[in-house]
Amino acid sequence: MTKAFTQEPALPRKGLDLWTPGALVIAAIVLAPILSIVWLAFTPVENIWPHLIATVLPRYLVTTVTLMLGVAVLTTLMGTGAAWLVSQYRFPGRDWLAHALFLPLAIPAYVGAYALVDFLDYAGPLQSALRATFGWTSARDYWFFEVRSLGMAILVLSLALYPYVYLLARAAWREQSGSTYEVARALGARPWGMFWRIGLPMARPAIAAGVALALMETVADYGAVQHFGVQTLTTGIFSTWLNGGNAGGAAQIAGVILVLVLVLVGLERAGRGGARFHRLGRSARPIERQVIPGPKRWLATGACVLPVAGGFLLPVAMMLALTAEAPRGWLAPGLLRALWNTVVVGGLAAVATVGGALFLVYAVRLSRSRAVPWIAPVMLIGYAAPGAVLALGLLIPLAALDHRLADAVLAVTGVDPGLLLTGTAFALGLAYVVRFFGIAQGALDAAFGRVSPNLPMAARSLGRTAGGTLASVYLPAVRGSVITAWLVVFVDCVKELPATLLLRPFNYNTLSTRVYELASLERLSEAAPAALLVIAVGLVAVGLVARGQRD
Repeated sequence: MTKAFTQEPALPRKGLDLWTPGALVIAAIVLAPILSIVWLAFTPVENIWPHLIATVLPRYLVTTVTLMLGVAVLTTLMGTGAAWLVSQYRFPGRDWLAHALFLPLAIPAYVGAYALVDFLDYAGPLQSALRATFGWTSARDYWFFEVRSLGMAILVLSLALYPYVYLLARAAWREQSGSTYEVARALGARPWGMFWRIGLPMARPAIAAGVALALMETVADYGAVQHFGVQTLTTGIFSTWLNGGNAGGAAQIAGVILVLVLVLVGLERAGRGGARFHRLGRSARPIERQVIPGPKRWLATGACVLPVAGGFLLPVAMMLALTAEAPRGWLAPGLLRALWNTVVVGGLAAVATVGGALFLVYAVRLSRSRAVPWIAPVMLIGYAAPGAVLALGLLIPLAALDHRLADAVLAVTGVDPGLLLTGTAFALGLAYVVRFFGIAQGALDAAFGRVSPNLPMAARSLGRTAGGTLASVYLPAVRGSVITAWLVVFVDCVKELPATLLLRPFNYNTLSTRVYELASLERLSEAAPAALLVIAVGLVAVGLVARGQRD
């Protein structure tokens, strides 16, 4: 899923080596929550594992697996189908749809859930219009499907997550040579045969990676499934920990989620099947898109419009309509405070994440130790672990450390400092760093790999230190990637909900928690401005993705 780290020939070093121990410290910070979960799961204060197995765990697990299977099927169909159409054919609206299909990435799944439920519910626009049109007066006069259900949760998550599959599948087909398809057409291959025998096998590794990413986000989701009343393993963590007061039991459920994540990673690797497909060279001909004749071209347009409409246009339209009903929501003091908290904690966490990833990536290239290069790939598990799992793994040890620190300060100074770690936004920022470290790490490793090894070698031979080489050679070359990594991490911090709900200090809201709290109280009109701000920030990331996918 993420490019493996590459280690360049070791550069000559002078003086004390601080890079290797620094990398080990960063690795310990990122991996600590996972190890904490394992420890809590195997050493609970009250072992309720038999009770969980006998009661709620099977239901949580079956629902989660069913949700994952449904999302896997729908994201594969929507993402792969749209990518194939825009890569291979010309039809009305193709050029703008190729970029519009990225837009649902800007919509958090919980915002999409709130919008869809509000649109389809009994008092929503759709059913109200049906009653007005046909003269129905009550719910007894007509049948309408259950809105808050597992099937609707699958649909909303699929609409929010199919762009992962679309992005990777489209990139895989764009990199292929058009000569392959021209030969197939000359031999009489039909469109479906070309897709099934040529296009799909070549893009299978990319599709598997995209589906795996979508399923990891599905396992991690809390806001959407909770709004639909679907009980998954993630909602089980909240219920067992917050309602039941049993951190050990919550850690045991979190351990099941970690096992699921590892299974997903293994299946993604197996999905690749060791297959590799290469272009023959830079002179390889690009794919020449075929014109779809007759009315079928409008079917292609409709097939691409539907995911965009359901995943982006509907949520945005509903949020805009709700804000129009209550425009004073933009002036609510809680909104400005939530915006400030979001910008501060998300911005600082993104700086820390990118700074730590920059240090680690460079340390891997400098280190002569055989252990350090093995640490970097393992640290990607932070991104795979759901926010609720990381929050549980962070809060318990940080709370213990916090109390000891407060006791020590009180003993020395006679002043009680309060909870410095868990009573402030520190724990929340740390969770963001751990959760999204893998994103910055992968982006910066790819950027460092594009820098010729001769440049740092020349700088070191001229007497530059390791830090001087980083500042004068690498940073100017990877500055754009550093900025991009910061933006992407910041956007993900803004959208993150489960970790924020569990780790935020008392009476501390971000945009995501404000949306969740107000929507949970059925005050969606007041939640809409915060939701629109979250979407606006998400559009920044979408713009970066679309910029790299121009054709």
